[in-house]
Amino acid sequence: MAAPSQQRLVVVSVSPQSRASLAARFQLNPTDTARKLTSFFKKIGVHFVFDTAFSRHFSLLESQREFVRRFRGQADCRQALPLLASACPGWICYAEKTHGSFILPHISTARSPQQVMGSLVKDFFAQQQRLTPDKIYHVTVMPCYDKKLEASRPDFFNQEHQTRDVDCVLTTGEVFRLLEEEEVSLPDLEPAPLDSLYSGASAEEPTSHRGGGSGGYLEHVFRHAARELFGIHVAEVTYKPLRNKDFQEVTLEKEGQVLLHFAMAYGFRNIQNLVQRLKRGRCPYHYVEVMACPSGCLNGGGQLQAPDRPSRELLQHVERLYGMVRAEMPEDAPGVQELYTRWLQGTDSERAGRLLHTQYHAVEKANTGLGIRW
Repeated sequence: MAAPSQQRLVVVSVSPQSRASLAARFQLNPTDTARKLTSFFKKIGVHFVFDTAFSRHFSLLESQREFVRRFRGQADCRQALPLLASACPGWICYAEKTHGSFILPHISTARSPQQVMGSLVKDFFAQQQRLTPDKIYHVTVMPCYDKKLEASRPDFFNQEHQTRDVDCVLTTGEVFRLLEEEEVSLPDLEPAPLDSLYSGASAEEPTSHRGGGSGGYLEHVFRHAARELFGIHVAEVTYKPLRNKDFQEVTLEKEGQVLLHFAMAYGFRNIQNLVQRLKRGRCPYHYVEVMACPSGCLNGGGQLQAPDRPSRELLQHVERLYGMVRAEMPEDAPGVQELYTRWLQGTDSERAGRLLHTQYHAVEKANTGLGIRW
């Protein structure tokens, strides 16, 4: 047994995509999966189990604000737009290695939900527990092997306390193997109450966001920008597929004029086409949700496969389960505004910039990723 000075509080943060994949495998609904997964982790010594949908509120809100700021400043900065989403570490590695300083100014500085959760756990939650960050061991459960690379970036290492924001990343498949090694059948476990990172936020059931299985960045930024920049309320976002289902456009028009032109580009073939258009100065978009895996994060390389079931059919089932979870608007989510005030000292504070944003580095050679479905 570890000496008291070496004992650490163990926190696990589970992604909604991993939860949906496990729900499909065990034929459970998402809420039961969340509660039984919490029960399993508590049985093996974990102290708190959180949902990264909570940290995604902050990623989405910061992405929204950054886009509006860049849109308003585009006349003064040629590289302000298009703004490219930054939540996918496979895409970030590719951009840093392959396109360096040309593409990096276009990438959103908003941290991904995993790394915002790192800030929440090692800063806010550590303060609540009266612990220094190094006294917490933070594990995330993710649909993607490249999240391991993201967690290991020097930008997410606390020099003062010599600790990472995220100490360990497990893929969905690795959690499944852990269940097998422990000889635990998830459906047979008694459900446990869900933990809440913030005392004022309810944790009766897991929550999610509108806009698809990769976090809903396009939809949230689009709706917010339409309202904030043009005073237009968008009730329903309509996607227009282009050359394939993984490259789609969304436009906001008024009296025949295109006010906003957004796109989603999933998979490297579409990403490469996007980058080439950008290099030729022929990219018409204001914002692009970029994900390295075809079909996005629900189809991540760390997700569970079913040898006896067609992959397309399995993915559709996972998508249905993911969509069953109640969606929240990040602006209205319990606890979010209170944390901006109490923890971050305001939406545009130095603390918010430091804990919710990051930077990128052009490199000659880098690891281009491990877990992408090419």
